[in-house]
Amino acid sequence: MADSEKLPRLILRNFLSLQLCKELEFIHKSCCTVGYRPNVFSTTLAHLLATNSPHLIMPFVPIRESLKEKVEEHFGCEYELFVEFTGLISWCKGASIGWHSDDNRDYLKQRDFAAVCYLNNYEVDFKGGLFYFQDGEPSTFAPMAGDVIIYTADNKNVHSVGEITEGERLTLTLWFSRDASHDEDAKLLSSLSEYALNISDGAIPLYFPIRASNNMYWFPPEEASMFRSGFDICYARLHVLGFDISASDKKSYLPPLDSSCNLKLLGKPLHLVRGDELLVWEFVNILHALQVVNFYYWKSSESETAEVKGSPIKVIALSESQRQKLDFFEAAVLKDHQSAETRFGHLTHGKKIFEQSFNWTRFFATIFKWEAYICNLQKDMLKSLPHWQTYQAIFSLPQS
Repeated sequence: MADSEKLPRLILRNFLSLQLCKELEFIHKSCCTVGYRPNVFSTTLAHLLATNSPHLIMPFVPIRESLKEKVEEHFGCEYELFVEFTGLISWCKGASIGWHSDDNRDYLKQRDFAAVCYLNNYEVDFKGGLFYFQDGEPSTFAPMAGDVIIYTADNKNVHSVGEITEGERLTLTLWFSRDASHDEDAKLLSSLSEYALNISDGAIPLYFPIRASNNMYWFPPEEASMFRSGFDICYARLHVLGFDISASDKKSYLPPLDSSCNLKLLGKPLHLVRGDELLVWEFVNILHALQVVNFYYWKSSESETAEVKGSPIKVIALSESQRQKLDFFEAAVLKDHQSAETRFGHLTHGKKIFEQSFNWTRFFATIFKWEAYICNLQKDMLKSLPHWQTYQAIFSLPQS
């Protein structure tokens, strides 16, 4: 009997470094949209390209290569596989999935193998959400950050995921196929080539994210046609981290705007507010602000001693009229505070301590560190792109 039949699954402990797990967490919490099932949120590579953040695919590139090699080696299918899908997926309170195999729907028949990389810790960052196999060993998998589970996408690996009872369970999920027509790289390269042309023509900003349609960020999705209840997930993530936003346009956020009108303002220039203080620094849109805030928490220990460069920091106290406008806006785009807190409000002990010691000067330094990080990724991506186009594959270039 072939090894692939004896061992239809493979577990790799500590496959990803904790630093890489944190980087992918930063990307997901800065860019995700409402996902494919209730209480699930996702960030696909295609979405990163569509929202002017193609440089953020760079941290994924070596992971995709390494996992593809592991799958081919373990299942004896060298040079046969294509990456069919790459995405960050988080499961929040209430999310679960019953027994199924990954090829049990006709439109997924092309999938041969799956790899799930866990980016945070069971019983620390989330509760519930155990991975179960119907047959064979291990029957239960309690994920820890850096662990990977690989398995065949067939009836040998019927599985389920227990309900999340607290926190946010975050994974990087890849599917592999032997069918070249489902090669994810070909689709990504088409979009990347178009992006490179636009950036050379100055048709799009160099590195600032662009917000997708409002319904992609509204939870629950069934309310996205009328926005009568629920919340915008970008605003909610900022809010649970202690931030509000104020429009740069003084005429914005005034009654009688409805939710759909206010949501349009999330794609326009704004300022960040914390407590009763406003940072006089203009962010391009809420995604720009959200990336910087999440970068701040990711790089918190480094930011404490960072040297501030560029313009001096300026923070002003909110006036009573500004506070009223912020409260009105919050009521329009965060109708369900409790639901937002339940899904995004879980913080580890270390983050709680750091949040209590928030410092505007340290945060302001993070803006420039974020720009340097993004520019370096973009530089590496544009350097790699001609090689990717030549070989019609996305891969890591040798270090020079």
